[in-house]
Amino acid sequence: MATEIDYLTHLRTESARFAEVLRDAPADAQVPTCPDWTTDDLLWHLAEVQWFWGTIVRDAVTDPSTLDHPERPSDRAGLLEFFEAASTTLQKTLAETGPQEARWTWSEEQTAGFTRRRQAHEALIHRLDAELTADVERTAMDPALAADGVDEALRIMFGGVPEWGRTVPEAGSTLRIRSSDTGRPWLVTLGRFTGTDPEGTVRDEPDIVVADTDPGDQAAATVTGTAADLDCWLWGRPTVGTVERSGDNQVQTRFQAILDQGVD
Repeated sequence: MATEIDYLTHLRTESARFAEVLRDAPADAQVPTCPDWTTDDLLWHLAEVQWFWGTIVRDAVTDPSTLDHPERPSDRAGLLEFFEAASTTLQKTLAETGPQEARWTWSEEQTAGFTRRRQAHEALIHRLDAELTADVERTAMDPALAADGVDEALRIMFGGVPEWGRTVPEAGSTLRIRSSDTGRPWLVTLGRFTGTDPEGTVRDEPDIVVADTDPGDQAAATVTGTAADLDCWLWGRPTVGTVERSGDNQVQTRFQAILDQGVD
C-alpha cells in the first residue's frame, strides 16, 4: 500500500464535495452509474458506509455482525445530518488511530490503515456518482490518488484471493495497464480462481493475478490512459478522456468481462 498519499485529506475533501453536490439535487433523480438508486439512496449509502467504518475503528469492533445499524432518516435534511455526523466521526477516528493499529476489515490486512485507504477511494468514486447524478461539472481527480485507486482495484478489489481458494495464472494471457500521466504500470495475468467458500459453495471462475513489480516483459495486450480515466474504467464509471487498448482482443475481452461482473 502506498504510504505517501494523505488519505485523510482526500477523504475529507471528497466527502465534503459529495455532500455539497447532493444537498440540493432532486431526491428522486436516478444515479446514472447505479441505476437502482436515487439521489437519496446514494446519500444514505455513503452515510451508512462511513458510519459503519467509523464505528468499527473507533470501538475496535471485532465482530461486525454485533453492530446495531441505525435507521435511515426519512428526509433529505435528516440524511445530510446523519452523513455529516458519520463522516466527521470517521475522519476524526481515523486521524486518532495509527494506520498500523489492528482493526477488523474484510481483507487479509487487518489495520486501520486499510480502512483509511479504502474509505478515501470509496468517497472519491461516490463523489463522481454524485456529480453525475446532479449533472454538474466533474471535479478533477488527483492523479496520485487515482493511480493508487487503480492499484487497489486491481490488487484487492478484483485480484484479492481469500485463504480458502487459489488462483492459477494462465501463461501468456497478460495485460499491461499503464497510467499515461503518472507513468505507473501494472502487469495483469488472467487466470482461474477455484475453492470452496465457508458456506460450502464450490467456486470456479475467471480471476486475475497482478505482478508485485512489472518486469517490463512483452504483454499480450495493453491498456493506456490517465490514472483518473483508468480508475473510472475499472470502477465502471464514465471516463473523461480515451482509454486506449491494443494487442490480443481475446485477452481484452476476457479482462473486461471480469470488470463487468463488478466487485462482490
